[in-house]
Amino acid sequence: MIQHLFHLSTDKPVTLQQQVYESISNGILDGHISPDIPLPSTRQLSKMLAISRNTVVIAYQNLTADGYLLPKDRAGFYVDKNILKGKPGNTQPLDITANSQPDWESLVSFNRVTNTIKRAQNWQEQPYPFVYGQLDPDLFPFQHWRECSLDSVRILPAKNWLSDHYDSDDPLLITQIKSRLLPRRGIWAENDEILVTVGAQNAIFMTLYALLNNRSTLGVENPGYPDLYQIANQSGANIKPLAIDSQGLIINEQINTCNLLFTTPSHQFPTTVTMPLERRKQLLQKATEHDFLIIEDDYENEISFESTPLPALKSFDADNRVIYIGSLSKTLSPGLRLGYIVAPKPFINVLREIRCLMLRHPAMNNQKAVGLFLERGYYHSLVTKLVAVYKERWKIMNTSINMYLPDYLSQPLIGGSACWIEGPKHLNAKTLKSIASDHGIIIESGEKFYAGDQIPLHTFRLGYSSIKTDKIDSGILKLSNLAINI
Repeated sequence: MIQHLFHLSTDKPVTLQQQVYESISNGILDGHISPDIPLPSTRQLSKMLAISRNTVVIAYQNLTADGYLLPKDRAGFYVDKNILKGKPGNTQPLDITANSQPDWESLVSFNRVTNTIKRAQNWQEQPYPFVYGQLDPDLFPFQHWRECSLDSVRILPAKNWLSDHYDSDDPLLITQIKSRLLPRRGIWAENDEILVTVGAQNAIFMTLYALLNNRSTLGVENPGYPDLYQIANQSGANIKPLAIDSQGLIINEQINTCNLLFTTPSHQFPTTVTMPLERRKQLLQKATEHDFLIIEDDYENEISFESTPLPALKSFDADNRVIYIGSLSKTLSPGLRLGYIVAPKPFINVLREIRCLMLRHPAMNNQKAVGLFLERGYYHSLVTKLVAVYKERWKIMNTSINMYLPDYLSQPLIGGSACWIEGPKHLNAKTLKSIASDHGIIIESGEKFYAGDQIPLHTFRLGYSSIKTDKIDSGILKLSNLAINI
C-alpha cells in the first residue's frame, strides 16, 4: 500500500490536489511505486486519504497528461514506464580513487573578492532588522504582482517569451521604461538607447567591463559601493577614491585625471546625501573640459520626500557623456533583479553584445510581468505607498537617534531608505554590530564602504525599509544602551 507516501495538510501553501500529484510523482521517481502494480482507484485513494474524490480524479488526470500514469481499460492506473527511461539504476556515488587533483587556487585568474556587502542570513527572524536594501513583505502588493505574473504566462504572451530572444528585450517593458520611468527623471530616450539588465550590479559590471583596462583611471566616491571596487579590480584599472561631503561628490581638481567616474547623485551610496543642482551642472562641465565619461547610478531616485525631486544628471547631458543606470530592486523587489541602462545607441549595442555572451537576456517572463505591472499603474501606486511609509519611519528614526544617541551625527535626508550615522571617534562600529547582533539588532558597520588606507571605524548604517515601524524607537533605545560600553 502507498499510503505512507502521503503527508497531506491544509496548512501547506499548495492545494491538496497538488500535494497528491507531488506525492505520487515523487514516489514514482524515487522507486517507491512499482510499475507492475496498479495504483488505488480514485474512489479507494480518496477514501484512504479522507479527501474529495474529485481532488484525486484531477490529480490522476494531470499525472496522466504529464506522462507519469498510464490508464488501462478495466485495469486501473499504472506507472507509465516511459517516465523512467534514462533514470540511472544506481544512485550511489561511484567508488573512484583520486590520483592527482588540480590546484584550483593557482589556476583561477579571477581576483578574489575581499570586501563586499554581506548580510546576516537570518535577519528576517530578528526583532530589530535595521537592514538596508531589503523590503518589508507587508508592503509588497502580492495581489497585483500575482495578477501580472499570471497574465504573463497566458498562452499568447507565453508564446512570445518561450523562445530565446538572443539580445532583445520585451517591447512592453522597454515602452514602459521609456514612457513611465525615465520622463520622471527628466530623461527622454529612444528604444535602442535602453537595455534591460539583471539589476543595477549587472549593469555596472557590463559597463566597467566594456570601458576599463589597465590604462584606465576610475574615480569612485569614498565612501562608496564596495562591489564596484571589486568589479573594477578585475580590469587592472587604477581606482581613485574621491572625497565627498554633505552634498555628495566634491567637484574640484580631484576628478580631472579620471577617464571614467562613478557617482550616485540622487542619494549618495552609502551616506544618502543628495547632490544639489548646481553641483550636478559643474560635474558635467568638468566632464566636457577634461574629456571623461560618467556612470550615474540613480540610486533610490523614486524614494524622495520632496514634492519635486531633482532631475537626474543624465537629463542635462547634452554631450552624451553620461551612462544612466536605474533599478527596480529598491522599490518593487530586491529579489527580482531587474534594472536598465540608458546610453547612446553605439554603446548600448556594445553592451547588448556583452550581455548576450553573459546570459543572453534577463528572463523574458519576468520582463513581461514587470511591463504589465508598470502599464497598469501598480508600480506608481507602490512607490507612493513606500514614500509615505519610509518618510514616517525616517521621522521616527531621526527623533529616536537625537533622543537616545545625541553624540551621534546622522546626515539630513530628503529621501532614501537608510540613515548614515557617524558615532564618536572612539567608537568601533564593527564591535557594536557584533554585540547588537547578539541582542537581535542588525546594523551595518561602515568600514567596508571605504577605499584607500584611511578607514574610519566609527560609522554605520541603519536601514528602515525592512524593520516594522513600531520597532524603530525601541530598537534605537536598545542600541544606545549597548553603545554606552563601547
